[in-house]
Parts: sequence; C-alpha cells; structure tokens
Amino acid sequence: MEETAHYWVFLVYTVAVTGLVAGMIGVSYFLGQRHMKPATRQPFESGIVTVGYARFRLPVQFYLIAMFFVIFDLEAAFLYAWATAVRAAGWTGYIVMLVFIVTLLAALVYLWRAGALNWGPRTRQLSKQRPG
Repeated sequence: MEETAHYWVFLVYTVAVTGLVAGMIGVSYFLGQRHMKPATRQPFESGIVTVGYARFRLPVQFYLIAMFFVIFDLEAAFLYAWATAVRAAGWTGYIVMLVFIVTLLAALVYLWRAGALNWGPRTRQLSKQRPG
C-alpha cells in the first residue's frame, strides 16, 4: 500500500510540471510579439547577427588549450574539495594531494617542453649538413 503512494506523488509531480511547461509555452504564444523583420529568422550570437561563414576550421592548438583548461579546471575542483576536508583527511590526504599536484605539474612541464603550448608559427630547424 505504501509503495503505491510513491507512484501517486510522482504522477502528481509529472502532471504539475507538464502543466506548468505547457502553460508557459501557451502564454508566450498568445502574449508574444508577432513581427517578421529580415533579421528575425537569422541565427544570432549574443544579440549580434552573424557575419561571414560559421564553419571554418580552427587550429589544433585551440583544442589543446581547451583540453588543458578542462584538465586544470578539474584540478581546481579536486583542490577545492580537498581544502574543505583537509583536517579530516590528515597527513595521508596531504601527501596524496601533493602527489596529485606534482603529477599534474610534471605533465605541464612535459607539454611545455614538447612545444604543445606554442601558438606561433613553427620554424623548421635545418639539419646540419656534413661537409662532403
């Protein structure tokens, strides 16, 4: 008996949410403005009508920087979570977080030395020719 009560609560919640969404869409349809200007059907970004072709290729470095951001943003989330529980984690938590930070710094140094962070045009180094 008690198990069916949970289904009724879920059903009432679903009907309420569906009614609220349908009501908001209906009210906006009836009260919304109806005008057709040339810019109405054009896509826009932040209120600015687009100019030019939107499907251009971005350099690979853009995606590398995006991945670095995701990685180091995740590091910041881990550091924040650790900082809130630093006393409960104790010295073991401190050592684990230190290893985590050192590993990420080693990865950053590796990427830096490999040239993954260079944005400028790549110059080819000429190989030394042996006098013949």
